[in-house]
Amino acid sequence: MNKFLKEFKDRGFFYQCTNEQELADLLNKKKVRAYIGFDCTAESLHVGSLLQIMCLRLLQHHGHQPIVLLGGGTTRIGDPSGKDKTRKILLEKEIEKNAKNIEKILKKFLVTSNKKIKPIFVNNYKWLKNLNYISFLRDIGKHFTINKMLTFDSVKTRLDREQSLSYMEFNYMILQAYDFLELNKKENCVLQIGGSDQWGNIVNGVDLIKRYSDNQAFGLTTPLITLASGAKMGKTADGAIWLDKKFLSPYNYWQFWRNTDDRDVIKFLKFFTDENFDNIENSKEKNINNLKVLLANKATEMLHGKTESQKSEKIAKETFSDNSSGSHLPSIKIEKALLKKNLSIIDLVVISKFESSKSEIRRLIKGKAVKINNEIVNNEGLFIENSFFNNNYLKLSIGKKRHIKIELV
Repeated sequence: MNKFLKEFKDRGFFYQCTNEQELADLLNKKKVRAYIGFDCTAESLHVGSLLQIMCLRLLQHHGHQPIVLLGGGTTRIGDPSGKDKTRKILLEKEIEKNAKNIEKILKKFLVTSNKKIKPIFVNNYKWLKNLNYISFLRDIGKHFTINKMLTFDSVKTRLDREQSLSYMEFNYMILQAYDFLELNKKENCVLQIGGSDQWGNIVNGVDLIKRYSDNQAFGLTTPLITLASGAKMGKTADGAIWLDKKFLSPYNYWQFWRNTDDRDVIKFLKFFTDENFDNIENSKEKNINNLKVLLANKATEMLHGKTESQKSEKIAKETFSDNSSGSHLPSIKIEKALLKKNLSIIDLVVISKFESSKSEIRRLIKGKAVKINNEIVNNEGLFIENSFFNNNYLKLSIGKKRHIKIELV
């Protein structure tokens, strides 16, 4: 078996492949270019996109050159895959801003110094914006049948539920197939990788390339990841796990991985780190908490660097010490004038952004889950006083895992 495909399978990345044996033969003969697309629907990607990013890294590891397609054009339409309603249409300036920031994030994960495997970044708006409708229908549209398009999950699910599907969204799959054709012609790209929900769109691209130019191309998909708890990968009760530190601090990113369900740890070490596969298999009998720290360190180092990873581990160790002052914790500032206005413990928790619901905060206080400087708060009517601050700092804790340093200025 081809080494790339073997590791792809060993790590659990593999779900489906078109003409697997022929792809393996090609990869054994030469290094290829393969692409993965990312729509620009937000300023940052979240960990739900991380498996695709790891596929890009794996391509580079085996000497292949990844192409990153930023969907500046298709984002203007919206991918209906996995959605039960039309996506919000973004302004062009928003899409351009999102594309630039996503490229910055992806470069953190990828090797950019080696010319042979350096990622090629392309934006499909470049070729989609100037399409002539009549010519496109004549040259490309003729290769698609409504009969087949209606069978794809992204369409069929919406229609079965009697949910509206706009003509604009219906055309998304044709545009994605056209992207593959363009990259095949201009960049000699022979492989598209995507999530299993993209299978129909990817197969469309493979078929279009064959019909249009008689070239052979391939599609490869990864499984959609769910947690052992059944929850969707990428989001928590507190919101999305963003890859941009503007939206999620390196410490909170580290904590996300440290809090991984015991049942997911080995799988995530294979998915989201570069740890040697044999080492992961041999580590199954080790202390699960040590493995969680390893996962958190490796995942955080990959995105935010070794210094931030080590700093996050140090913060966590201090955080879970009952004698901790919280000097290394994430912090926010409040003005002294607030104390003169009778700042309550409930208001302080709201300011910390741990909770926004005052009734939920009262419930937490009754459950003895709120602490100031490691001391349980029993009174929901407590007002914050100057005496609570040591050298202008106060440590606020909610439960065992949420802590913040409040600085008085």
